[in-house]
Amino acid sequence: MSDKTLLDYFQKNIAEQPNRVAIRHKEFGIWHNVTWGQYGEKVRQVAMGLISLGLKKGDCVSVISENRPEWVYSDFGVMSAGGVTAGIYTTNAAEECGYVVQNSDSRFYIAENEEQFDKALKFRKDTPTLEKIIVIEMEGLKRYKDPMLMSFDDLLKMGKEFDAKNPGLFEQRMSEVKLDDLAVLIYTSGTTGPPKGAMLTHRNLLFMSEAVDEANPVYDGDETLSFLPLCHIFEQLFTVMANIRYCTVVNFIESPDTVMDNMKEVSPTVTYAVPRIWEKYASAIMIRMSDATWFKRMVFKACMGIGMKYADLKLNFKPIPPYLRLAYLAAYGAVFRKLKERLGFDRVRVAYSGAAPISPNVLKFFNALGLLLIEGYGQTEGTGVTTTSHLGQLKIGTVGKALPGTEVKIAPDGEILVKGLGVFKGYFKNPQATADTLKDGWLYSGDVGELDKDGFLKITDRKKDLIITAGGKNIAPQNIENQLKFSPYINDAVVIGDRRKYLVALIAIDEETVIKYAQDNKIQFGTYASLTQAPEIKQLIQKEVDKVNKTMARVEQIKKFAILPKKLYEESGEVTPTMKVKRKYVNAAFKDTIEGMYKSGME
Repeated sequence: MSDKTLLDYFQKNIAEQPNRVAIRHKEFGIWHNVTWGQYGEKVRQVAMGLISLGLKKGDCVSVISENRPEWVYSDFGVMSAGGVTAGIYTTNAAEECGYVVQNSDSRFYIAENEEQFDKALKFRKDTPTLEKIIVIEMEGLKRYKDPMLMSFDDLLKMGKEFDAKNPGLFEQRMSEVKLDDLAVLIYTSGTTGPPKGAMLTHRNLLFMSEAVDEANPVYDGDETLSFLPLCHIFEQLFTVMANIRYCTVVNFIESPDTVMDNMKEVSPTVTYAVPRIWEKYASAIMIRMSDATWFKRMVFKACMGIGMKYADLKLNFKPIPPYLRLAYLAAYGAVFRKLKERLGFDRVRVAYSGAAPISPNVLKFFNALGLLLIEGYGQTEGTGVTTTSHLGQLKIGTVGKALPGTEVKIAPDGEILVKGLGVFKGYFKNPQATADTLKDGWLYSGDVGELDKDGFLKITDRKKDLIITAGGKNIAPQNIENQLKFSPYINDAVVIGDRRKYLVALIAIDEETVIKYAQDNKIQFGTYASLTQAPEIKQLIQKEVDKVNKTMARVEQIKKFAILPKKLYEESGEVTPTMKVKRKYVNAAFKDTIEGMYKSGME
């Protein structure tokens, strides 16, 4: 590993290729380029502006914004000044934002707009360390007077003036940043309790940028699309680490609603998403084909049959007969190539799924289309990635091998333990949680898994989520849920059965596909809730559950299910920002529904 920090590589990019495009962003329908020189100038101004306001080495700055250039200007500006960045999800309520600002002892809060500024007004009385609220978009606030309010433009102006009066100070502050200094606080999304601030150092970030490249090369000039929350480690891998270390081009989406359109426009060479997004893409493809002519549907069905056979053999390291290779080439030329172009995947060299487990069927589906979708595994506490599949070495049902420089072993109780330079420093101001997670240099992941003879890791489930039935059988609900979610009609599934005689499931339908099904089959409904209770929809979901049950052992089969009358929302505390279900909250919210499925019993 290099002995430099990402800040050193950032300055190297600026010095060697100031006029080369580093990032792009879309505003009012037009893509704008930002060169490394321009990027560097903004970062310098942010850093010097914060220093002039009193930012000291080790001080924390909170950032709450959608993905945009100002997010990374702030991030690298804070780190260049020796500070620490703490990102906050834009969907967080004021109380949750206040928790991060208070817990991190943030002195400054960089907010995207009036909406995020208003949250600060609600919590600032509880955050005594907070000194300034710096707003990027001042629309609606230009005439608002508040001693804590400051515009991002004024911060840049202040930084530029302060830099002119203090030549060499920026370089001095940056030179004081060492590899083992804290770089970012990433607050875990908290499926079981309040979020904890994972302390990641400059060494962690540099190691991960280089280790991921060793597993699957990142090329100079690769293009990515930035759309996952930047306060999540998964997005930072590409928009921060890879971009700086390997001179990739990051394209910021116009808005969260334009991801698919922007994907087509950019056609990135490397792409990544959480499983929910890949599931949505798969559903969208199936819906689109169901609306096609009879001839096109038949051609697609035939080509998918060929593609799935091809992918199944390839992903299980089995020889592919010459006739199947030829048939697949024909299917790719006739259908898959054009389909990838329409989705914006035609230039994709490698696609990643991470942040949560994905159904093997979804992986197989995209590989059948010729999109090399591979799965990685890790957590914030390991700087994002512990294992990943390698191109040409994807073994279905596993999450790949340990990254170079990372050691993985399985504890006697099945828990996955991790050691390496990616392992975090601990939880900020939480020594007990740190001691519970870090033991003798090993990170206790909380996940249960197995290592096969070739070193491929298979994730069984979260340790706390394992179900032990009344009959004493150990069942991993995640696998069953993933199989259910492969259905285009099922958005989420929560399997229940701990200390019960049999398994049941709470099902959240995919609104778009189910509404289309209802319209196509002339099923009457008035509201979302009435749609979920329609007998025809219950029959539709029963068929999907039956399909999964056929692939499961008897003890793993879903005996009853209930369709939830509402969607699961992050704002309601039911899912995390990366769309992972919070079982504890869902089980509590739908306790009566669950008890109702067990009340009548089973024969």
